[in-house]
Amino acid sequence: MLDARGQEALTGAAQSEIFQILRDGKPRTRSELASLTGLARSTVAARVDALLRVKLISPVADAASTGGRPSRQFAFDGTHHAVLGVDIGASHVHIAVTDLHGTMLADVQEPLAVSEGPDRILGWVIEQGTRLFEPFADRMTLRAVGVGLPGPVEHATGRPVDPPIMPGWDRYDVPGALSGEFGVPALVDNDVNVMALGEHHGFWPDVEDLLFVKVATGIGAGVIVGGRVHRGAQGIAGDLGHIWVPEAEGVECRCGSIGCLEAVAAGPAIAARLRARGHDVHTTADVTASVLRGDVDAVREVREAGRIIGRVLTTCVSLINPAVIALGGSIANAGDHLLAGAREVIYTRATPLAASNLQIVRSRGSSDAAVAGAAAMAIQHVLSVDSVEALLREDVFPWMQV
Repeated sequence: MLDARGQEALTGAAQSEIFQILRDGKPRTRSELASLTGLARSTVAARVDALLRVKLISPVADAASTGGRPSRQFAFDGTHHAVLGVDIGASHVHIAVTDLHGTMLADVQEPLAVSEGPDRILGWVIEQGTRLFEPFADRMTLRAVGVGLPGPVEHATGRPVDPPIMPGWDRYDVPGALSGEFGVPALVDNDVNVMALGEHHGFWPDVEDLLFVKVATGIGAGVIVGGRVHRGAQGIAGDLGHIWVPEAEGVECRCGSIGCLEAVAAGPAIAARLRARGHDVHTTADVTASVLRGDVDAVREVREAGRIIGRVLTTCVSLINPAVIALGGSIANAGDHLLAGAREVIYTRATPLAASNLQIVRSRGSSDAAVAGAAAMAIQHVLSVDSVEALLREDVFPWMQV
């Protein structure tokens, strides 16, 4: 079957198969691709041409010649397409433009409170995102927007659900608002899942199973299983902060329950215990500052919080058997005290087989971790089989816009 240019009809699935092989960045010739896929060389040549036209791959250095004309090699090229990563925190918004390699090209950050509501916050995102991408519009195509929110998100719809610190956001159509303005898909998830993606994508790409734990004003986890975020049936997998722990027996949590991990091991709980000892500590930021100053009581409290969290994580180790546990968030990043407490318990209580090669580390992500994770979520969407197929269909049949 031929298309209008006399070539074989290009089925997206086979083109995507070739592209997914090239995504690792290793240059390959048409012959190598034919061997890997089992497709005829003429078919591979046609499909490589299609991927070249949509600028997802590019020619690189010729392969070494074994006699005759050297074969041209091709590799993934993420420099012609872009995504926007958006980190909406409790008290800030951070936007970045990245290419499909995840390289940050430009960013802007503003101290905005999420409590100002979706119209104010998303209006700023649209205005600044448009301005930020404008210098790249002549050489790149915007393909998607990824957003992290500081509250529960229904994965199927991308809408926040009963977010405790986000008045006016409940069930707000965040993906619809952004897609309508930018004209591209918008992916939305909670901030911990987004940070887990950023940690995995940026620092542990070869690790299939990773647990990212954020310890700050609250406690939550992003669960990577088989290289993908595991969200659970309602999208709330990893909600460690509201697991019952004996140390919190009789202690009320902000969620309304009694005995939650967060009620004794998160920033506000640590601050409350320090105040009870006469310290002028009121916020999570105050706890972090006290630890960094070397305050002995603060260091002891954070280390004990690490032990309590470690007991919960020991159960997680048995349940999902991660290769890496990365601790992030402001409390975890205030030195190695929380990490030391967690390690002490996990390595003592986990089964020898589960703990033998387990790495328990501080997050390697910087202050850009959340926005990088939001961009990584968008990149995953753009480079998925379905999205690549859609882009190729647009190229072959431009009237069939998907």
